[in-house]
Amino acid sequence: MHQHQCKNALFCTISSAFPHQTPPAGPTLPLPRASPRPASHPIPALHPHPPVSTSTRRAGSNRINSVASPTRSPFTLRQRLVLAVVPRLIWALLSVIGRTWRFQLVAENGVTPLPGGEGAGAQIFCFWHQCVLPCTFYFRRTHATIIVSQSFDGELITRILNLFGFRTVRGSSSTGGHEGLLGLKRVIESGCPAIFTADGPRGPIYRTKMGPIKLAHLTGAPIGAFHLQPRSAWTMRSWDRFLVPRPFTRIVVSWARFTHVPADLPVAQLEPMRLQLNAAIERARLQALAHLGDAAR
Repeated sequence: MHQHQCKNALFCTISSAFPHQTPPAGPTLPLPRASPRPASHPIPALHPHPPVSTSTRRAGSNRINSVASPTRSPFTLRQRLVLAVVPRLIWALLSVIGRTWRFQLVAENGVTPLPGGEGAGAQIFCFWHQCVLPCTFYFRRTHATIIVSQSFDGELITRILNLFGFRTVRGSSSTGGHEGLLGLKRVIESGCPAIFTADGPRGPIYRTKMGPIKLAHLTGAPIGAFHLQPRSAWTMRSWDRFLVPRPFTRIVVSWARFTHVPADLPVAQLEPMRLQLNAAIERARLQALAHLGDAAR
């Protein structure tokens, strides 16, 4: 009899788990009632499946596809390989070769140069795009912030600069420039320096863009102008005549006078300030060439 009752209890348990089955007839042994859970131990909510956002609650396979689709990389496989290898390769080469360069400071009258950028605060600095390579090594300890384009080339440059201790905000003169300026504005307001390649990213060569002038107008920060000119370098056939200093060469670090943009200056009068900054950077370049005895270059 006891064995028969146990079998009936087992059938009841199975039928409760599978309600579509009909339990066998016959007497059953009543199941013991569970003791109530104390109020201090509420029953936890069970989530056998992750919640689905309202944007994906559609009928059919469309909902499944939208949940399962991974985020696609904006770069091709070849570009991802380049981003994984090239930045560290350039960082390693430049770190070794840069230590063979000898830097010499020159400055216009009344200008106090900043050796290696030490002591730079809430200031803006500008130079021509052609001397990016020596500038990256020379100013690596400033942890300055640089505006970089949102393209693949910009991503490559960002990763290289980060390895040298620089910070970046994304934007350019053609795409995302407004967001980039707002990012640099926060940098200046925090007491840190910001840097522009004044004629970048695509030229024309030796022509300052309006970005640094707008930032100075927003923040009241002064704009420093400098140029790094190597005595011996390979010159690339690019729009900016990009300079690659040779090992063990001497590099002149030339400073020109700062440009000040009053915060209350009308927007219509910003163009003369751009021309003034343009002239300062070009004076720094010519001063470096003259110091090297190559003013006719």
